Amino acid sequence: MKTLILTQKQVRELISMDLAVPAVERAFAAHGKGETLMPSKVYLTLDQHHGDFRAMPAYADGSAGVKWVNSHPENPRRHGLPAVMGTYILSDPATAAPLAILDATFITAARTGAAAAVASKYLAAPEPTTVGFIGCGVQARTMLAALRVVYGDGFSVVGADVSDDAARAFADESGGEAVPIERAAGCDIVCTATPVREPVVRREWITPHAHVNAMGADAEGKQELDTRILTDGRIVIDDVEQASHSGEINVPLHSGALSAEQIYGTLGEIVAGKRPGREGQMITVFDSTGLAVQDVALARLAYDQARERGVGTEIDLVEG
Repeated sequence: MKTLILTQKQVRELISMDLAVPAVERAFAAHGKGETLMPSKVYLTLDQHHGDFRAMPAYADGSAGVKWVNSHPENPRRHGLPAVMGTYILSDPATAAPLAILDATFITAARTGAAAAVASKYLAAPEPTTVGFIGCGVQARTMLAALRVVYGDGFSVVGADVSDDAARAFADESGGEAVPIERAAGCDIVCTATPVREPVVRREWITPHAHVNAMGADAEGKQELDTRILTDGRIVIDDVEQASHSGEINVPLHSGALSAEQIYGTLGEIVAGKRPGREGQMITVFDSTGLAVQDVALARLAYDQARERGVGTEIDLVEG
């Protein structure tokens, strides 16, 4: 029995964004139709090491697997390592045979970018002309690549970051412009990817027709957006339990500033056609915590592409 090993470099080469976006869209649709299995994300918090691990199992479209991923914000400074690293185990659900062990760091980045693009497709006003990025790191780059799959190059790009160097580097790479945060927040589509615990995007900066992809809040106590953006807009989440615990809505929900009744629904329900997305001029907010069904979809994509192209190393992990 052979198990395929795929490195991060190989996974990057196998998962193109034009394949990732439709794969993630299909995963949202299947989840919205109730065709997936996705137990709650498990957190292993290690305060003594200034980080945590998360285990994310899922079954979708005939594939099963689990992602083991960390968040250690001090890694780059203290150890010269990435803040986020992941490993994926993809299994045959019929036999439990381990089909592949592959890097999941890029899978995490790619599926997050693809999720923002899928949300924008269903929730943003048609033909956006401006896209603003608040937080100009890895996720800004994958979101931009995914949005270009959906919209082409017909929009201008602006970026804001607490680091002027990061904003300028992103602007140079994207052909955009480094701007103050309030200008980035005034775009047709606004993408936030910051680790903040106090809101950095004010309600008065947001236009009446904006769509906001709130991607940064991934743990209890994190919040990027002024609560008034949520209460004035249509809130769409990826998963009720995860968003309530660790998404953009977690702080205002637990403080009572936001009620559960103000949450419109899940992106999966919208993609599956169970409820409409945008209706006329409105503010829409997608609160993304990251779904394990997205990970298994891209892990399977990488595995299938690897088999087709003859990429990877096979090992005898299990005898038999």
